[in-house]
Amino acid sequence: MTSTVPTAVPHTDGQQPPITMFGPDFPYAYDDYLAHPAGLGQIPATAHGSEVAVIGGGLSGIVAAYELMKMGLKPVVYEADQIGGRLRTVGFEGCDPSLTAEMGAMRFPPSSTALQHYIDLVGLETRPFPNPLAEATPSTVVDLKGETHYAETLDDLPQVYRDVAAAWNACLEEGADFSAMNRALRERDVPRIRAIWSRLVEKLDNQTFYGFLCDSEAFRSFRHREIFGQVGFGTGGWDTDFPNSILEILRVVYTEADDHHRGIVGGSQQLPLRLWEREPEKIVHWAYGTSLKSLHAHGAPRPAVTRLHRTAGNRITVTDASGDIRTYQAAVFTAQSWMLLSKIACDEALFPIDHWTAIERTHYMESSKLFVPVDRPFWRDKDARTGRDVMSMTLTDRMTRGTYLLDDGPDKPAVICLSYTWCDDSLKWLPLSANERMEVMLTSLGEIYPDVDIRKHIIGSPVTVSWENEPCFMGAFKANLPGHYRYQRRLFTHFMQDRLPADQRGIFLAGDDISWTAGWAEGAVQTALNAVWGVMHYFGGTTDPTNPGPGDLYDELAPVELPED
Repeated sequence: MTSTVPTAVPHTDGQQPPITMFGPDFPYAYDDYLAHPAGLGQIPATAHGSEVAVIGGGLSGIVAAYELMKMGLKPVVYEADQIGGRLRTVGFEGCDPSLTAEMGAMRFPPSSTALQHYIDLVGLETRPFPNPLAEATPSTVVDLKGETHYAETLDDLPQVYRDVAAAWNACLEEGADFSAMNRALRERDVPRIRAIWSRLVEKLDNQTFYGFLCDSEAFRSFRHREIFGQVGFGTGGWDTDFPNSILEILRVVYTEADDHHRGIVGGSQQLPLRLWEREPEKIVHWAYGTSLKSLHAHGAPRPAVTRLHRTAGNRITVTDASGDIRTYQAAVFTAQSWMLLSKIACDEALFPIDHWTAIERTHYMESSKLFVPVDRPFWRDKDARTGRDVMSMTLTDRMTRGTYLLDDGPDKPAVICLSYTWCDDSLKWLPLSANERMEVMLTSLGEIYPDVDIRKHIIGSPVTVSWENEPCFMGAFKANLPGHYRYQRRLFTHFMQDRLPADQRGIFLAGDDISWTAGWAEGAVQTALNAVWGVMHYFGGTTDPTNPGPGDLYDELAPVELPED
């Protein structure tokens, strides 16, 4: 998800409880569920060793498989490409292996507390990510309409930027009851969260982000709306999100998903890879020392799934790219949901027709990145004439949009994310090769930094990605359009299957696009835990009474249901 220059809303008293991704749609404490010593639940001993298909080896699939294994089930993971999904960390050919580029997720908010559980579990470290005007960012340059401004703090920017930040704060307060929701989320006041959010869902489901701004007196100025779209708040401009539902944006700002980002030292892909190899200390049925890797032949997942269909006894039958056919009592599907429409031949009996409609209506955002390795963090050099950094984290309305400077010390090679773009801005890059993209980007940045020769510092070939062109993804992440709330609710609540006919149970959807917070790894973790509870329940298992799972509390926490008529 993008972000912007001025911070969204001033943070309140540090003594207050922290903001976490606790709701607003389903205010269940996934972090407490994970931390409880009783564990996530247990299945009958008669089901121990039963195989469960887990389709997709991204974060959601690996988390689901890891937790199912701990319960005594045997996850069989299918992965079309590589473990990690959109946690994809790559190197640069011929360069120091410590130089890496995050092609997918690269920054994570502290409010992602369920995600943090797994980061801590596998012993990974995080450090502040250099977003615009963040404390970890030495300087930021905002370049709009050919006019460039250098800043180390928001106060260094012209007054109009502070006016835009103030307008956004006022817009949120007037149109979305921001302070009240902020307080309710901090205190985990479920009745208050549900009361505020239910009213807003009914009021705003049909409203775009841009329409929400236009309805605010604070944003009556087109110039303010334009600057807000191009520069935004937190991590970059938000104009690519303007057509999306305002509910999507409120979920981000309420939960501080765009604030105080941290990166994973050594690369985010380490998280699912370490979980794949981890030998849990507490495990049922399996011998001590068992891991997901050890449960798979040759230590590798099964190949891509090519067909899914139902067979007698309400079983799920999976065909993979090798031609192997296996039948399971239960399955968890964590890949991008559009895969069910195109790359995988599916039996319509897999899901109710309303769920197929919701899958078909899912709207994905495009996203592109390009990284280059450089000999050193030359941007920390000072301009002899101005005393400023010679180059800065850059936000611009030029083709590059967002440029990030990533280093691990003054005397080491470093990496530049020359461009990070979304939607239409991403599509502009799609026909170009990596080298062609780099040339256009260097030209754009040369207009902003005419005295800096970026090219002379480049020590390797660029690496790039356009997620809309990735055959197993076809987009970066889900972003609901106005009127899509009902579709999202169907997908998120699919793990609750007792009300479904018996012949439509047994396959569970998970992944960040099933979550309310698509594009955030926290959503991948939360929906994985929903699916784990669903599979456990399907096998006749239960949770400990002292640690109820998401399904146990579903009736009192269920997302608001809008009328279908």
